[in-house]
Amino acid sequence: MSRPSSEQKPAPASVKLPRKETSRPSIFWVLAGIVIPIMSIAVRFTVIDGEKLPRRGAYVVSPNHYSEIDPVMIGMVSWHLGRMPRFLAKGSLFTVPVVGWLLRKSGQVPVERSGGRGAAPLQAAQKFVDEGGIIIIYPEGSLTRDPDLWPMRGKTGAARMALEHDIPVIPVAHWGTQAVMARYGKKISFFPRKTVTVKFGDPVDLSAFRGRNLDAATLNEATAVIMDAITALLEDLRGEKAPETRWNPAEHDQKETGRFES
Repeated sequence: MSRPSSEQKPAPASVKLPRKETSRPSIFWVLAGIVIPIMSIAVRFTVIDGEKLPRRGAYVVSPNHYSEIDPVMIGMVSWHLGRMPRFLAKGSLFTVPVVGWLLRKSGQVPVERSGGRGAAPLQAAQKFVDEGGIIIIYPEGSLTRDPDLWPMRGKTGAARMALEHDIPVIPVAHWGTQAVMARYGKKISFFPRKTVTVKFGDPVDLSAFRGRNLDAATLNEATAVIMDAITALLEDLRGEKAPETRWNPAEHDQKETGRFES
């Protein structure tokens, strides 16, 4: 991976990463050795405020989502910043030869879309949190349906994970991935090389919700706060304001999952 250009301050010399994430060989080293050289042909990264991604401890990372290659982009940046990325991934991917094996070996968490998600994926992700790792949860749940690629209405998984386990949510926004792979696209555009800008935010302030009963109302309110933080970061990257009302697929006769073309 070509090192992302950055507007961040370097981590203090006293900060030491957990040994298991820096020194011990794992399947991540294999994945990094395969994916990073290939994708570095297509993309360079500009990372803003990368020091806001804690180098140790458990937390949820919540990015915006508008291209099927987004997890690769966020995974590359997380790896560069010293954290091994674990995602909630579509269960169907785990049935793909080789890909499924790599996902299982690298600890990704399957999410079955049919019949609802339930609590099983979050329970599976809990072990990484218990071990002081990070879990990347896209609160939108699928690619945004917003016609201009702004974040749409969020789902409650990230908020639930953070509140149940008393861990932070780190919001992150990226822009430029759509030039590498369009929303619902199936091909990667390698040339010319694209720039993807990634901006990390401060931990989302969820203090108003801690200690409350985690009913639907509380989780929806907390999710809205998380989505506001992600959207604000994206506004900074794009240099424009998002729509005042966040896109809700249900109000536009759109399904929650699956491919959709506007």
